[in-house]
Amino acid sequence: MAQKVLVTGGGGYIGSHCVVELIEAGFCPVVIDNFSNAVRGEGDIPESLRRIEKILDTRIEFHELDMLDRPGLEKLFKQHSFSAVMHFAGLKAVGESVEQPLRYYRVNLTATMNLLEVMQTHGVHNLVFSSSATVYGDPQRLPIDEQHPVGGCTNPYGKTKYFIEEMIMDQCKAEKGWNAVLLRYFNPIGAHSSGLIGEDPQGIPNNLLPYVAQVAVGRRKHLNVFGNDYNTIDGTGVRDYIHVVDLAKGHISALKKLNENCGCKVYNLGTGTGYSVLQIVKAMEKASGKESLLHFPIIYWAKASQEVSYF
Repeated sequence: MAQKVLVTGGGGYIGSHCVVELIEAGFCPVVIDNFSNAVRGEGDIPESLRRIEKILDTRIEFHELDMLDRPGLEKLFKQHSFSAVMHFAGLKAVGESVEQPLRYYRVNLTATMNLLEVMQTHGVHNLVFSSSATVYGDPQRLPIDEQHPVGGCTNPYGKTKYFIEEMIMDQCKAEKGWNAVLLRYFNPIGAHSSGLIGEDPQGIPNNLLPYVAQVAVGRRKHLNVFGNDYNTIDGTGVRDYIHVVDLAKGHISALKKLNENCGCKVYNLGTGTGYSVLQIVKAMEKASGKESLLHFPIIYWAKASQEVSYF
């Protein structure tokens, strides 16, 4: 029998791509999502999962569940024998977290507390956590490695990731049977090679590539770029971007690491190479075959604080 893996937030951008890789690696994913950032498709399942079923000619078990619903989580764990959990669920917009900090602390921290306690109750002690490079705060050195100091977070979103990491680390220290891999992402971009799943956020995109895509197809009037006088190749901000499928494959490697009774491990997921906003726009132009992309309206703003900058 294939090992069952609970995927929280599996209807979202990164979670759905990880579901693909789990199935292809021989695991049996059970997905929960509350549709806070997933499109509802036919049969009340996320559209992303419906499309994965088409891509892989398979069926995916899905439960609409909010992780603040502790009894609902308990019921799910009673129904299944999970070998591990991949935890993606949570609010994730940096700017929004600055505007609504209490909501972010309540949702992200309480949901994770519920998950960890239910896992403990039901003897599920293997966890892959979707963390973020925001836990490093403003970089003290580049490139950022796993030994870089953490905790100097500049926004509530990053702080929730940092606090959750601390919770998981403490649990692994207290309970020697626990194993966790904390994956600190940089900037995921791209989509599955089928083109059927990708990043299509609800509302205004918080990431660069979907924003550029929406402007390119006319859904948005212009691209906002915060700062054009940075000490970079073209004056625009530079970020480390990683393809989402590579990111998803990293989660499969993390899952296999848990089988080694690894304790708590931390890994960055990035490329180590930075690209500017305008370089990404040019890459989108090349990939889409639309040579006029750079001619769409780009509005430059004075440098924004990290808390409100998309990029």
